Amino acid sequence: MEKTVVLGIKLSNRVNTAQEFQKVISDHGCQIKTRIGIHQAYDGKCSPSGVILLDVIGTDEEVATLENDLKAIPYAEIQKMVFSH
Repeated sequence: MEKTVVLGIKLSNRVNTAQEFQKVISDHGCQIKTRIGIHQAYDGKCSPSGVILLDVIGTDEEVATLENDLKAIPYAEIQKMVFSH
């Protein structure tokens, strides 16, 4: 059965977490169909936190590995949505 998996990631302290987040995303690039970043910018400055939505594909094991790698990032909160078809 095909399913859609969306991971929501809230990154706090983006200045210190962005580089590690980017590495994880690059390492799992083949499992990411769509990436949407949401953060507030004000007065030309980026917010210290942001939300990223990832539409992911792959085996259950590949998705679990990506999720666990994201959970290992300090200041990252992960939420998972699974839609069955």
